[in-house]
Amino acid sequence: MVQEIKCPKCGEIFLVDESGYAQIVQQIRDKEFEKELKRREKDMEEKKKNDLELIRMKQEEELNKKLSDKKLELSERDKVIEQLREQINGKETEKKLALSVVENEKDKIIEELKGKLKNSDTEKKLAISSAVQKKEQEISEKINQITELEGKLSSKETESKLKVETLQKQHENELKRKEEQIEYYKDFKARQSTKMVGESLEQHCLNQFNSLRMTAFPTAYFEKDNDVRTGSKGDFIFRDSVDGVEVISIMFEMKNEMDETATKHKNEDFLKELDKDRREKKCEYAVLVSLLEIDNELYNNGIVDVSYKYEKMYVIRPQFFIPIITLLRNAALNAVEYRKELEVVRNQQVDILHFEENMNTFKEGFARNYDIASRKFKTAIDEIDKTIQHLQKTREALLSSENQLRLANNKAEDLSIKKLTKNAPIVKEMFEELRGNKTEPVGDGN
Repeated sequence: MVQEIKCPKCGEIFLVDESGYAQIVQQIRDKEFEKELKRREKDMEEKKKNDLELIRMKQEEELNKKLSDKKLELSERDKVIEQLREQINGKETEKKLALSVVENEKDKIIEELKGKLKNSDTEKKLAISSAVQKKEQEISEKINQITELEGKLSSKETESKLKVETLQKQHENELKRKEEQIEYYKDFKARQSTKMVGESLEQHCLNQFNSLRMTAFPTAYFEKDNDVRTGSKGDFIFRDSVDGVEVISIMFEMKNEMDETATKHKNEDFLKELDKDRREKKCEYAVLVSLLEIDNELYNNGIVDVSYKYEKMYVIRPQFFIPIITLLRNAALNAVEYRKELEVVRNQQVDILHFEENMNTFKEGFARNYDIASRKFKTAIDEIDKTIQHLQKTREALLSSENQLRLANNKAEDLSIKKLTKNAPIVKEMFEELRGNKTEPVGDGN
């Protein structure tokens, strides 16, 4: 079926077959599809940016809220401490003011009495007696007031002293407990051989872990490292997993020594070997549980991060054995959640990349088909132009032949016997004779 297409510029009408018409319609539809595709791609990109910005703002809001709560709590504590200080200072000031007032009153009374003594002895005695009684009463009242103030002040001071004494007792008890623990370890080590000292620390940590294994670490692996294929080994390896996927692994090394040992080791002497064991056993973290350098405040204050020397390595005292496992395990579980969220985002990005790849493949195929169709369409147009030119030449040839026929017809119409016999007198005479013969019978009839 042939379709007519009118050019909107020149108004010329072209005849296009069904396949060519379908290609033109498909070309228009593909352009509209590409516009819609770009619009949706832009909307998806904006939605993705808005979601990421919303997540970032939510995290910042939660962090700022936590910081503000901590600041508010600290400010309230500072206010309470400042109020207690002001109360104590106020009571001290009241006591001093009361004493100064009594002293001033006493001095004034003595001066008045000395002045009155210069008068008569009787008046002086009476005045002194009454004044003394009156002033003694006043002094008694003042003393009672001072006693009452001193009682209130002493109660406040007692309360403050009790608080200070309570804190001191707590500190002394804590210090005593630490000293007892140190003495216990010293005595315990003194009664053991060098080999038993190290093994007792390992057993202590194992017992601590086993006491919490089923409640806090039901799926965890915590066993001795007996693999010596690489030439060295640690003491214990901790591994934990979620849904069959390992989320954390820790290489533990326990170090202890006798107090009477001549050569005292340092914690740094074992860090390099521990890092080597961690890498060979493919563990994420390394922890040195140490009783070495017992007087070193750096290691006595808590968990020491030595990642500036060896990656993901810590040095702790035995009392921080369970806390370090808990901290690292919780951090790993949080990291798992972040990994899942990241995996979701990554899958979304992969889907977008696949979508872009499919879209680019479609564009390339469409462009290739369009190029082929365009070249074929151009070839058809060229052939049509050539046909038109050929028909134009045929038309011109036909018009030229028509002109020649017209001239020939004119010449044929203009042909006469006179012209034919112009240069042939004999033929002319013959035609005249024939003409004369034809006219005679006509005359006889008349």
